[in-house]
Amino acid sequence: MNDENPFDAYRARVERPLHRLFREYGRPRLGYFAVGMGGNFVARVASLLPPLVLGAAVDGVFGPGSYNLPLIPASAIPADQLGQFWFSVWLIAGAFVVTAIFTYVYGVAANLFAHEVMHTVRVDSFEKMQRLDMAFFDDKQTGEVMSILNNDTQNLEMFLDNALMNSARLVVMVLGIAAVLFWLNWQLALVTLVAIPLMVLATLGFMRAAEPRYVRQRSAVGELNTRLENSLSGIELIKSSGSEGFEVSRVRKSSRRLFDDTMAVLRLNYLYRPGMEMLAGLSFAATFLVGGLWLVSGPPGPFTLGLTAGELITFLFMTQRFVTPLAEVSNIVDQYENAKASSERVFGLMDIPVRVQDAPDAVELDDVAGRVEYDGVDFAYDGELSLAPDDADVTAEDGAATAATDGSATATEEGMAIGASAGEEVLHDVTFDAAAGETVAVVGPTGAGKSTLLKLLLRLYEPTEGEIRLDGYALDEVTVQSLRRSVGYVSQDSFLFDGTIAENVEYGHFEANADEIRNAARAAEAHEFIRDLPEGYETRVGERGVKLSGGQRQRIAIARTVLQDPPVLVLDEATSAVDTETEALIQRSLDRLSEDRTTLVIAHRLSTVKNADQILVLDDGEVVERGTHEHLLAEDGLYATLWGVQAGERSPEAVVDRGDD
Repeated sequence: MNDENPFDAYRARVERPLHRLFREYGRPRLGYFAVGMGGNFVARVASLLPPLVLGAAVDGVFGPGSYNLPLIPASAIPADQLGQFWFSVWLIAGAFVVTAIFTYVYGVAANLFAHEVMHTVRVDSFEKMQRLDMAFFDDKQTGEVMSILNNDTQNLEMFLDNALMNSARLVVMVLGIAAVLFWLNWQLALVTLVAIPLMVLATLGFMRAAEPRYVRQRSAVGELNTRLENSLSGIELIKSSGSEGFEVSRVRKSSRRLFDDTMAVLRLNYLYRPGMEMLAGLSFAATFLVGGLWLVSGPPGPFTLGLTAGELITFLFMTQRFVTPLAEVSNIVDQYENAKASSERVFGLMDIPVRVQDAPDAVELDDVAGRVEYDGVDFAYDGELSLAPDDADVTAEDGAATAATDGSATATEEGMAIGASAGEEVLHDVTFDAAAGETVAVVGPTGAGKSTLLKLLLRLYEPTEGEIRLDGYALDEVTVQSLRRSVGYVSQDSFLFDGTIAENVEYGHFEANADEIRNAARAAEAHEFIRDLPEGYETRVGERGVKLSGGQRQRIAIARTVLQDPPVLVLDEATSAVDTETEALIQRSLDRLSEDRTTLVIAHRLSTVKNADQILVLDDGEVVERGTHEHLLAEDGLYATLWGVQAGERSPEAVVDRGDD
């Protein structure tokens, strides 16, 4: 699996990703954030009151000293011991109530803030993926994309909810405790807080060491998700080829990489976290040691101030209060680094340019006649994900960023047609016209670029050179949505969603009623087999339509296109993977569908297109012959050779020999 690609280049260019997260997604929700931070502040300050009151009570109520509390005037404190006792009880009880109430306020507001951001980031990421060019999906793996939508957005939520608020809690606790301790006895406070600078230095070192480890861990998660998704999607091939062991070994390798990268993070955590706890514990021990000696035998060493038992009790309780938040610094840093790596991936996705999009003055196609023109069209897989021209200093290392799968080509699991690498020209100077209502067939050897040629008509990719026009409009002059509404596309690999048959037929035309769905199915020769299913049109087809045969899936896809009723029809080897009987049914439905429409058809079986108005013979990306069936046979060129091979009049080697010539 390639570790470096143009997507990673965009990710690496993201600057201050968490700052950007707050700027773009946190700012509209600052109300929740402010309430959460305010609640957190009040709750933490209130939690400092009980040990302070307890120390004052020990000295003033149970001991010979005076009852003193900061920020509370002496006139508000009862003069008698019993009054001071009950005053202390109510203060402590009230502090716990206030802490509970504002902890609830903080929890609700913080979660609203964090989950709103997570929800919006996830939806925006998905919306951006929907707008990205097909080149992105040719290069990226489904598992890695799912990792961004799920794992990475979850990491952001954990950071915003836990790490951010715990950071605020830590700041409030440390500053608040420091203020109280310095108010009580600044000399003993220096002993208690001496560990803080050491903790800061340890934290900075941990963050520098942890960042690259988290980046590698996030990459390993994406790789494992990709491997699992591929294995589950291809389970039929795996079982039929007896390759279970091979797939297990590949998953084991990816899982081991994740294990190793995760352990690299955890080893650092398990060194850092106990170290922080040790420093906090030593601070507590030093406070108890020095404070105890102070009470027993007077100020030790250079110390000169007085110290009461109540003050020492307050010191010990306060020290314990900041032990926990300081020990959690490792969790905060853990979540921070994880969120930083995840936000880089999210914004790396957001920064990929969308090349196929509407021009500012794009025209909405309406009442399309169906004239199609290709004028000097070239196309090369030149790395659609590569950086914009002014950013050309960052590129993919191996150039394997993009490639579409030609309908007749063998494809790798990465979705890239074999023999079509980045920078290689797939189509060259293709020029032809299809008048409204005409049928133009595109034929040629495997890998000639046939599918790519017709996918350009839907702007799934953009030509490198030349222009394609529909009814005289260049494709980049019309809106993408109106263009794709005008062009119906039936591929050789019909995709169905996991839902009912009716939902799959109406997909893209969600306003269709039951009668329209059934009429479309009848036109596609699908109504009969649907009617015989136990639940008819409400039968669930399973993921990718796995519960149906290939021919049934294809007819449902054709019904979907019938419902679209497009003026231009693209058929990409729609009958290449079915038996003869099913092919006859599908071909009959396609003939009915293509009546009075401009039809561009890729055919593996030449007999299905011999009546086409024009046949283009594509070889190595160029139109080498064109004409009617009879004309091409008379020329005795590549088409005649292909026809002879299918008719059994010539050997398959004749095509190879002609290519060698």
